Amino acid sequence: MNPDDELCLCFHVTKRKVQNFCRIEKPRRASQLSECGGAGTGCGWCRPFLQRIFENQQRSEAEELPSAEEYQASRAVYIREKKNRNDNEP
Repeated sequence: MNPDDELCLCFHVTKRKVQNFCRIEKPRRASQLSECGGAGTGCGWCRPFLQRIFENQQRSEAEELPSAEEYQASRAVYIREKKNRNDNEP
C-alpha cells in the first residue's frame, strides 16, 4: 500500500494521514486512531490495519533517540575518551 492510498475507505483516510497522526499525536491506544478523520468507525474493515500501524508506531517509539540530557552526557563521554586517545598517541 502506498502512503497516499486510502486506508479507511468509508472516510477516505490515507495511510499517510494515519501514520502522521501516530507520529504527531502519539496515541496511547489503537482506538484513538478514530480521532484521525473517523478512521475505523465505519464498516470496521480497516481496524486490523489501523492496529498494525499503531503497533509499528509503538515499536518505533521504543527505538527513538535518547533525551537531550542523555545525548549531551553521552557526547561528553565521547569527547573525553577521544581526547584521552589523542593525548596517549605518540
